[in-house]
Amino acid sequence: MKLSEIADILTAGEKCGLLQSLRNAEPLGYSIDSRSIRAGELFFAIRGENNDGHRFVGSALESGALGAVVETGFADSDGRALEGRLIRVPDTLLALQSLASAVISSWRGREVAITGSSGKTTTKDITARLLSSLGPTLKSTGNLNNAYGLPLSVLKMESDGKRPWDFEYAVLEMGMNHKGEIARLTEIAPPAIGVVTNVSAVHLEFFRSVDEIAEAKSEMIAGIRPGGEGVLNQDDPRVSKMRTLRADVEFTTFGIEERAHVMARDIQFDGPRGIRFVLTTPEWQSPASLPLFGRHNLYNALAGVAVARLCGAELDAIVEALAACATSKMRGEIVEFSEGFRLVDDSYNSNPTALAALVAAFNKTEGRKVVVAGEMLELGEEGPALHREAGRKIAGEGIGFLIGVRGLAQQVVAGARGAGMKASDAVFAETPEEAAEILIREVRAGDLILVKGSRGVKMEGIIEIMKRRFVVKQ
Repeated sequence: MKLSEIADILTAGEKCGLLQSLRNAEPLGYSIDSRSIRAGELFFAIRGENNDGHRFVGSALESGALGAVVETGFADSDGRALEGRLIRVPDTLLALQSLASAVISSWRGREVAITGSSGKTTTKDITARLLSSLGPTLKSTGNLNNAYGLPLSVLKMESDGKRPWDFEYAVLEMGMNHKGEIARLTEIAPPAIGVVTNVSAVHLEFFRSVDEIAEAKSEMIAGIRPGGEGVLNQDDPRVSKMRTLRADVEFTTFGIEERAHVMARDIQFDGPRGIRFVLTTPEWQSPASLPLFGRHNLYNALAGVAVARLCGAELDAIVEALAACATSKMRGEIVEFSEGFRLVDDSYNSNPTALAALVAAFNKTEGRKVVVAGEMLELGEEGPALHREAGRKIAGEGIGFLIGVRGLAQQVVAGARGAGMKASDAVFAETPEEAAEILIREVRAGDLILVKGSRGVKMEGIIEIMKRRFVVKQ
């Protein structure tokens, strides 16, 4: 897309004064971060909670940005020199979203959008891998799933010389902290297939109950294109009820416990090596394997299979793709150390449901189990009670050693001790660095270690220290 065409979309055809030499230029990509912008990209100066991108317009252009989208009142000390490279709009975030919406509305492929309280990124990655057997597939990068990230993901269709028609499928993650956010994301990119993985006690700082979280997640179903399809977790009562919200949408269900369209039967957990099971649908069944850890990842995979089935994927291709799945960074990565112990790096984020699922999966493995549980954020007034309950569940699963890390993780330790763990086996650390030092002293051959906590706790620091102290198997 030429810069002049972008300007026409963003300014509704009003003349914006671009330099003639730039009008036919095509951006290499799109960015909201002047620190990582590449030469040839178009910079959007977004007003964020902590920083105003307008402060960095000059540095973005000096770094080689093709141009910048700024708000109408923007004035720079060197304004005249910049003027021919600026596209002025009333609201830069709205402009970014409008450009993404224009791109996807002209596209003739099939968009899959995924939301849920946990597992969104892994489900997205598995779904994209399955759909890649059918045709070129775009997927969100990392967890670019909010009002900024979703448009940037869509605009990958118009980056690095690619065009929307180069892709047959797009798999996009949609996240939220507040009511109305998913509704806005589906306005930007209305899905042909909407997936809801689960609903649990996350973001309770912003909601009064889990039912309110479910209501906000159900905005995905409301946002599906007319005549589209929904994919729902049949084992989650709040999610399965969402089928009543749309009469014009066909629903496919997945699950393990309740009867569903896509199911896993005869499940055998093989610790960090993954899961073996029989994959069943109304049309066929087949032995399958998934090299990911834990029952929660089996749900993520079944959601992906449900989408692939709707899109016409063959059984053999689905089974082959499942066997080749890999974890995303910091989301269940297995790190093996030459000293004879293994570590599950799930440090990207945490919530009570996800932590309980991983701890339960640990109970099915051999050797001593060690849990390093960081504070779980955004739980509101229920935070202390939810952390104590997490500690009780950890003790009930036979975990051999527990380290709670930072803040409310003290309550995890208290809950574990109250449920019978010895004080010497359940300890608290103020920081990830302190936790790493405790872990270094306590770890022994044969241990399996889980490291998990909310993003703001930065639990990945523990893994970094362990990798410096011990030898990672290649």
